[in-house]
Amino acid sequence: MPLRFLTAGESHGPSLTTILDGIPAGLPLTPDIINKELTRRQQGYGSGGRMKIEKDTVQILGGVMSGVTTGAPIAMLVQNDDHVKWRGKAIEPMTAPRPGHADLTGAVKYGYKDLRPALERASARETTMRVAAGAVCKHFLSQFGIIVGGYVASIGEVSADFGDMPYEERFARAEESDVRCPVESSAEKMRDEIEKTIQGKNTLGGVLEIVALNLPVGLGSFVQWDRRLEAKLAMAVMSVQAIKGVEVGDAFENAKRIGTQAHDAMQLRITDHASRNTQSVTRNSNRAGGTEGGVSNGQPIVIRAAMKPIATTLTPQQTVDLAIGENAPTKYERSDFCPVPRAVPILEAMVAFVLADALLEKIGGDSLDEMKPRFETLRKATLEDLTMDNIPHVFWE
Repeated sequence: MPLRFLTAGESHGPSLTTILDGIPAGLPLTPDIINKELTRRQQGYGSGGRMKIEKDTVQILGGVMSGVTTGAPIAMLVQNDDHVKWRGKAIEPMTAPRPGHADLTGAVKYGYKDLRPALERASARETTMRVAAGAVCKHFLSQFGIIVGGYVASIGEVSADFGDMPYEERFARAEESDVRCPVESSAEKMRDEIEKTIQGKNTLGGVLEIVALNLPVGLGSFVQWDRRLEAKLAMAVMSVQAIKGVEVGDAFENAKRIGTQAHDAMQLRITDHASRNTQSVTRNSNRAGGTEGGVSNGQPIVIRAAMKPIATTLTPQQTVDLAIGENAPTKYERSDFCPVPRAVPILEAMVAFVLADALLEKIGGDSLDEMKPRFETLRKATLEDLTMDNIPHVFWE
């Protein structure tokens, strides 16, 4: 059965919930593991006022006993502390849709008499529970040495040059930065851009990079369109609010190159393991971003996501007041000025979910104890595991 999760709850409702189904038994899991990721989601320069109100902590309501998963669905809940200001009170009508938000499309689709139901569910507040589910998936992947991390590559016109900085160093440095950029000189310029945007009563977007390390070869498949790993990753990342573009590896730069400059040439590398030589197929570049033909190739999975400036701006935008049928300015709803730094753990969560599902599909098993030995026996890109008989075959009679 595939790994799956659903979220429920509204931005200012009493609570947010999720049920994550498919995590095997035997995974040690405590609220602290999840709360660490929830805290990361609430940190970042350019955040709005709500981050000073909400201190998200998770309650695990099912699927975990004595601190270990049972194989049953994992139910989690996060309370909305801000709900007390909304409960039992009449709310001013919202009738002027914001350009770029789900206000208008939601009202057309569901026939709302007020725009707030669309706002409440379409809000990025919902990603709280994606991060909770993703925290479990990241923890599950870590049992196999798989790491998922991320950082900010650009905000507005300011881009960072990472040079040859190793990925794990990027992850660590990003967590030391309030804009989650590993390059401090670029981070300073990003802060300046965000500050200008705040003073200008506007919003700012950027580009994020999410990377997965130590994946085995063979996750995903090319046999059907909906089983291709990069397709699943792109869908998961694009499902996050305000994400409007995704690339795997150097996709857009590769589009400008000729074929011999766009791919990752292969070579044989001999390594000595316990007095036994192993011959592996390796590469010196990773322009493909860790996948070939819809299947992981053992190199780092590299995803870049473009996040637009969010729709809620202090400076009014032109819209239409649907209640009176006249042109009107938008009204401000409390929001971030630059959500890009806070989006890093959200995108990590979605990538981790897809990769955890792909790993479960590959090796199967109802418990962690079953899965670990299977993981160790997975084929690798070695000549020993790639036995070719080197004879002609008749494939079709």
